[in-house]
Amino acid sequence: MKVLCYGSLNLDHIYNVLEFIRPGETLQALSVEQHCGGKGFNQAVAAAKAGLPVYLAGCIGPDGGIFREICRTVGVDDTYLHEENLPTGSAVIQVNQRGENCILLYGGANQAVTEEQIEQTLGNFQPGDVLIAQNEISQLPKLLSCAEKRGLRIAWNPSPMNEKITPDMLSSVNWLFVNEVEAEQLCGSNQPEICLDRLSALCPKGAVILTLGSAGSCYAGPEGHFFQPAFSVQAVDTTAAGDTFTGYFLASILKDGVPQSALELASKASALAVTRKGAYDSIPWKREVDRTALN
Repeated sequence: MKVLCYGSLNLDHIYNVLEFIRPGETLQALSVEQHCGGKGFNQAVAAAKAGLPVYLAGCIGPDGGIFREICRTVGVDDTYLHEENLPTGSAVIQVNQRGENCILLYGGANQAVTEEQIEQTLGNFQPGDVLIAQNEISQLPKLLSCAEKRGLRIAWNPSPMNEKITPDMLSSVNWLFVNEVEAEQLCGSNQPEICLDRLSALCPKGAVILTLGSAGSCYAGPEGHFFQPAFSVQAVDTTAAGDTFTGYFLASILKDGVPQSALELASKASALAVTRKGAYDSIPWKREVDRTALN
């Protein structure tokens, strides 16, 4: 079995602030940092740090060489990364004193993914392999349909949500990862159980994993419904929390197929991630997760 994460890579510019800026307002940032991120890159790193052999596909610009360096460091195969004559994607992230964030994205090279690239890349994978996808690159419908035709199992996190995401796109998904806001946008309810039922009906091939922040996480699939309370930590930066959860959940479920264990491991890993600043560099290694006690 091979795992392919086909997604975005962003150079993150993180501004630590007292409060998020409002229209017409000028505020002094407390500090600024630069990190490598992007949901595709973060989820690939999380899966690799959790123990999965992962390939990363996507597009970077001439300024994106650092991503290849990090891939080699953390054990992600960058064979299917393409370099385009465009700036690498970027993000401006505000992080407030409560560890909350708001993010402004510039797609850059992430929007240069072509149908030909997708066909060529997925041609190297076999039925039963796993595709991890998000919603920060071009040609997403092509990516999902090509993966389905080739018999790949699909893990999809339709984030960030926008008008391009429609309920019919969920029919081929094996694992759907959504937070409470995304779930409400997809199914029109803010009640977790209702969301799980409605999204499960839209995902007849697989399972729905719903994250609820400090309220925990839920799973609905063929094995039943499961709930995992959140671990109590002092959040510093939530930037890569969801990506950490996704990577660790998949590593666990692909290893032993037990949803409750996967929820617990993913929740613990994401709890550790929010105690650290940064994006990919806040994601813990499996050995750190195993040796850390949390309540």
